[in-house]
Amino acid sequence: MGKPWTKELEVAAQAARKAAELALRMQPGIISGSKAESKADDSPVTPADRECERLIAGMLSDAFPDDGIMGEEGTRAESRSGRRWIIDPIDGTRDYLRGNALWANLIALEVGDEVVVGIVNLPMLGSLCMASRQGGAYRNDSRMHVSSKETIEESVLCYSQFNRPERVPFRAQLPEWMGRFWAVRDLGGAPDAIMVAGGQAEIWIEPRAAAWDFAPLKVIVEEAGGVFLNFEGGSSIHAGNAVVCAPGLEAEVRRLLGLSF
Repeated sequence: MGKPWTKELEVAAQAARKAAELALRMQPGIISGSKAESKADDSPVTPADRECERLIAGMLSDAFPDDGIMGEEGTRAESRSGRRWIIDPIDGTRDYLRGNALWANLIALEVGDEVVVGIVNLPMLGSLCMASRQGGAYRNDSRMHVSSKETIEESVLCYSQFNRPERVPFRAQLPEWMGRFWAVRDLGGAPDAIMVAGGQAEIWIEPRAAAWDFAPLKVIVEEAGGVFLNFEGGSSIHAGNAVVCAPGLEAEVRRLLGLSF
């Protein structure tokens, strides 16, 4: 496939696979024993989140000892190379706790302010997605491409956090805008973005999330030909919110956000 960042992709993909195996081994005991705690933001965390982060961070540190690490569950390592790995060991812990199939292992490599490698492993869906900057996006070795649709009426919208309408500045016009779509879905985050990257949906809106939630999704969507925007403009994984879309819907998204094209 001729992807740049070959070693980084291989190590990160292997780490994601190993983390998924560990999470699946631990899952029955965690579910039956109700082994989850609430973090300060009320999101759940389990022993599997912490153990998977430890496994991923260890594999990345062994392969790239000079790189920094930032993990959702607290793993930190200073960078001596100008590079930093960003880890969400189990994205969708609520789904993991309920036995739903929508959780993922997320790993990304940031160089400066650019994400150059991204891995999204959805083990229960049999979907391992990866991308490298200028190397394309792939799902299970098949190239990913965003949709070519150009109108809302033929498009699928994915929208996270229906239960938090106050988190979007455009909430007043949102119900009418949503009503124009061919279909509306909410799969919880990473699966929504992967649907956009793979051409099964056209727009995903995430009102509030962290850098580790967005990092691999950004490079995968962009390498699949899509657009990554923040509510205020810009294209940062650190802005706390994001909209990803197929290019044919970018004008509609910008109008919703009140951004110039």
